[in-house]
Amino acid sequence: MASALSKVRRFVSWFIPYGVVLLRKKLGSTNKLALPPYELLASNKALQGKHEGRRCVILANGPSAKNLELIHLKGEIVLSVSNGYLHPNFAEFAPKYHCVPQITYGRMSVDDVVRWFSEMHEQLGDAELFLNETEADLVRDHNLFPGRKLHFLAMRENFDDMTADDRIDLATIVPRVQSVPVMAIMIAMYMGFSEIVLLGADHDHFKDGKYVYAFDLGVQKDKDFSVAQDGQVTTAWYDDFHSLARLWRQYRVLGDMAKTQDVKIVNATPGGELDEFPRVPYGSLFPRSSQ
Repeated sequence: MASALSKVRRFVSWFIPYGVVLLRKKLGSTNKLALPPYELLASNKALQGKHEGRRCVILANGPSAKNLELIHLKGEIVLSVSNGYLHPNFAEFAPKYHCVPQITYGRMSVDDVVRWFSEMHEQLGDAELFLNETEADLVRDHNLFPGRKLHFLAMRENFDDMTADDRIDLATIVPRVQSVPVMAIMIAMYMGFSEIVLLGADHDHFKDGKYVYAFDLGVQKDKDFSVAQDGQVTTAWYDDFHSLARLWRQYRVLGDMAKTQDVKIVNATPGGELDEFPRVPYGSLFPRSSQ
């Protein structure tokens, strides 16, 4: 019954101003309610089904990726994320898309983000870039990413309201993400990929209390407010486990949605703790390679 009512509410929301829906959801909130930036999202329609039936690889930044011969990704359609342009041989396997979720400001100031985006632009090659709507003004005001094809997402909804029968539509509101690979999966599903491969999605920092990358950070070094300079996670386990539960929930919802759409999601990460998708060996992706 609750699920049916949720669907009805979402259906009705298409026929009334979205601000009214937000107001009803957040009754009593004093926050300013902004309308969705449909002018930013409209161009995303051209991406729908663009790679129908193809395979893509989502390359995350977990330490397991450090031991992979990423050069084998050359010729694949790769979606890299966040600081992933620092992976060895990045220019050789040349990701087609790059994803950055909403920015969390803390140790990262506006100036830091401008410097980070400038560093990113210099090393991304020809990759098309996905950002959250919250960074649109920053990009415009500082003339960032000149000449690069940009796409914006409006990540405002809650994965708890999504079901296996729902569809991701990048031309309207989509759910907020707990981690950038979730954002990349949403993008890949919208673009019609029939097989999505995850790499470097370790999510295992809770085992030893350290959060590390497959490479040395550049501009973003020491800018994560939840991680000390030595990589030690500073967030209380109570908060961190709640965060992980939300993340796993997001992966599960997308996995359920993928099954209803005949989309195959596999995890080729060697190690790590993500158990929501079938595991495959990295070498099995490239049967003609020497691996």
